[in-house]
Amino acid sequence: QGRMWAYTVGFTVLPHVGGFLGWFINRKEMPVWYEKLKKPSWCPPRKIFPVAWTVLYTGMGYASYLIWKDLGGCSSKAMVPLGLYGAQLVLNWAWPPFFFGARNLKMALIDILCLDSLAIGTMCSWYRINKIATLLMVPYLGWLAMATCLTIRIWKDNPEQKPGKSE
Repeated sequence: QGRMWAYTVGFTVLPHVGGFLGWFINRKEMPVWYEKLKKPSWCPPRKIFPVAWTVLYTGMGYASYLIWKDLGGCSSKAMVPLGLYGAQLVLNWAWPPFFFGARNLKMALIDILCLDSLAIGTMCSWYRINKIATLLMVPYLGWLAMATCLTIRIWKDNPEQKPGKSE
């Protein structure tokens, strides 16, 4: 019981690791390239994103801790619920390198559509285990819905340049 705080902190911090690395690696590309993209009027200001992701990563990380705790750690019962969570987290972390790093809007779109499915699957698998953990994922799912619509619009409104072609 004395070490439970370490697990709580570890699970809560884990999502931030990939988010921070994605930001750190792509931080120079974001302001330059991203600002030039055609974006819809409802696109949130750039300064909102780090605040939103801090809140969302904290909530989903703590939710994953609740699931882990309720299922008795890394048991066979935890394999599917935490496996789905881990898979969606990997796709979450993969989106910035596709979008900002590779500037591959199509791959970013494919990634986020798969991410949406896995996030929904995660929540469905968590519902019978811990309803609070599931509710902690609701803001994340809402943000993903907005991010998916934004990715679709940016992909449609900014045709990718073919190598060797000039404007």
